[in-house]
Amino acid sequence: MTVGALGGQLRRLGKHSAIYGLGGLVSRILAVLLLPLYTRYLSPSDYGKVETLIALSTVIGIVLRMGIHSAFFRFYFDSPEPEARRLVLRTSFWFTMGMATIGLVVGLALSGVISSLLFGSADDSELVMAALVGLWAGMNYEQVTSLFRVEERSVAFVSASLTNIFLTIGATLLLVVALDKGPIGVIVGNFTGTLIVYAVLIAYRREQLGLQFDRGLLRRMNHFGIPLVPTALFLWVTNFSDRLFLVKLADTEEVGLYSVGVRIASALVLLLTAFRLAWPAFAYSIEDDAEARRTFGYVLTYLVLLTTWVATALALLSPWIVDWIAAPAFESSSRVVGPLAFSTVAFAAYIVVAIGVGRAKRTQFNWVVTGAAAAVNVALNLLLIPSYGMMGAAIATIAAYATMFVGMAWWAQRIYPVPYQWRRVVTAASTGVALVALGKLAGGGLPVALALAAIYPLVLFPLRFYLPAERRAIGARLRLGH
Repeated sequence: MTVGALGGQLRRLGKHSAIYGLGGLVSRILAVLLLPLYTRYLSPSDYGKVETLIALSTVIGIVLRMGIHSAFFRFYFDSPEPEARRLVLRTSFWFTMGMATIGLVVGLALSGVISSLLFGSADDSELVMAALVGLWAGMNYEQVTSLFRVEERSVAFVSASLTNIFLTIGATLLLVVALDKGPIGVIVGNFTGTLIVYAVLIAYRREQLGLQFDRGLLRRMNHFGIPLVPTALFLWVTNFSDRLFLVKLADTEEVGLYSVGVRIASALVLLLTAFRLAWPAFAYSIEDDAEARRTFGYVLTYLVLLTTWVATALALLSPWIVDWIAAPAFESSSRVVGPLAFSTVAFAAYIVVAIGVGRAKRTQFNWVVTGAAAAVNVALNLLLIPSYGMMGAAIATIAAYATMFVGMAWWAQRIYPVPYQWRRVVTAASTGVALVALGKLAGGGLPVALALAAIYPLVLFPLRFYLPAERRAIGARLRLGH
């Protein structure tokens, strides 16, 4: 694979990630701007209930999907023929529709029981019902918009996403501020835009979404996807169970404080979300394995570099960010931002190395890796939360993601070896951690924090992170800038 070909592949991935990132940027900015709304119109307890139901909806969705979403991306590229790809689309669409509807009907019937298990009484059953309708809408919307991603129509995907976002914001403002509907207004507002855009997309895709369903194809897709269900469940444990543990081992107020820290750390998730949207279609569409392997090696290095820089800035600046966007009652949320941001760096690395398992269609062992990470997460949550509250949950999260990355790197390299640049990956990550530690120990206020965040890429020069070709390229860009 030539340098030019590698550069072309990376530019292609970067182009689509950047476009996806535009939509994600707007989404994250609006989510952050909505925090003052949530923290003023909702109590920490109300906000904790909303976040708990979001976590529950995620795990139910994992079970109902049965891995079909991941299988859709893998099987879509098995054949270049439009008829074969259309069959994959239709089989995935109708399977998702059926499972989402079954989940909605059963969930509505059990809403009182679910409310009692989560919150101690059936008083919040309407809140549970609203969350289940949102789950139905989200599952079906995600399946339809995935077609834009495999077609690499990132602009169309972002257009649908932005429309969804602005409709959601309008509905949320109306319900929470104008009508004072509290937590149920947040949940209903969040799925209103999704339902409207989903209906429009169904009309737009009506010729492609015909009444066609292939049971044999579904069995093959399930063979690929079902082993990913326990994988995703264990990943959910790592992602969301901290809030459930905080509810039981602390209280809903601690969940609310922790959730604000999660939202601020999710600024890094913006970058990662943009990458994740582009990554599966990009990675599976590279036909030559040698070209794919070399490309994956560089992708891991550059993704760790970018995510570590953002995590470093978030960790250093978190006290001032919280002070700016949240009410004074949420001030202590800043303590968990740093650990949560760096846990996302480990998750980003995991996403890259896991793609080799998908290319090889060897997903049966993935659950062992994510299961080990979940076990670490649960054990540390139980051990640390009673004494350290939300900080214990944050420590458990970063330990679990690190376990998951190391385990998947070991497994994927056994079945799909890739020449990852491990020295550069470790250098990029450890430099960010060192700068954060220096900033916390030195103090100095906002100017010092800003300076340490800004110099991260410069510190990598004496550490010999950059390759000679990269140094020349950086030098050329600097000369052009002058």
